[in-house]
Amino acid sequence: MPQDVLARNNVKVFGRGTQPMVFAHGFGCDQNMWRLVTPAFEDDYRIVLFDYVGSGRSDLAAYDASRYSTLEGYAQDVIDVIHALDLRDVVLVAHSVSSMVAVLAANREPGRFERLVLIGPSPRYINDPPYVGGFERADIEGLLDMMDRNFIGWANFLAPAIMKNPDRPELGEELTSSFCSTDPVVARRFAEATFLSDNRTDLGKVGVPSLILQCSDDMVAPLEVGDYLHRELPGSTLRVMSATGHCPHMSHPEETIELIRDYLQPAAVA
Repeated sequence: MPQDVLARNNVKVFGRGTQPMVFAHGFGCDQNMWRLVTPAFEDDYRIVLFDYVGSGRSDLAAYDASRYSTLEGYAQDVIDVIHALDLRDVVLVAHSVSSMVAVLAANREPGRFERLVLIGPSPRYINDPPYVGGFERADIEGLLDMMDRNFIGWANFLAPAIMKNPDRPELGEELTSSFCSTDPVVARRFAEATFLSDNRTDLGKVGVPSLILQCSDDMVAPLEVGDYLHRELPGSTLRVMSATGHCPHMSHPEETIELIRDYLQPAAVA
């Protein structure tokens, strides 16, 4: 079973520390997106990278449409990887939708985690007054419909808008390429599980301390979402970044590293 999981999720382990630091990528991405951040932590942590089933170089034959119809299935991937490597005291760094996957995993097995680092998190993307998620339901349904009708067009439209930083078009091009490399059927299901999810009631159950990294101009997770999370997530620390866009680990890796280091400093590890 452990070897099956390690191959299934394309798990990579490296670093010279002992405490595990697991990085969970976002929708339409893979573990390669962490390449600008992980070198800063290799001396102090045991770095664990993986791809969700259906993403990157995971085993697509292991994809189960029912399991991955909700974020719970993705949380099970995280738990499976942690069990396969028998990890404890995990620092889980999660981007975008993986932030709520991290919340679900931490609620299932809190004893496995020491801290969560949530980059661009959102517990609900659809506005539900007075809650502000950033999108109307019709917006999300329109994006899902566009995925069905013109997947490449959808990727070319959405990726640069998510990335922002138009002065560096190569960032949006990389995200577009990543979106396009994902199986369209898998991506469509993952998008529905992501953008129609509502994890607001899961926040209050979290017993693991967390850092919320909120970008200052993010169409996917606006500032109101970061404020909401900070109010509802026990033991959370909110840091509003100078970075813009939804992928600061790619567009502003230095600031991302600095804030994570600053947060983890009190728990300095060997």
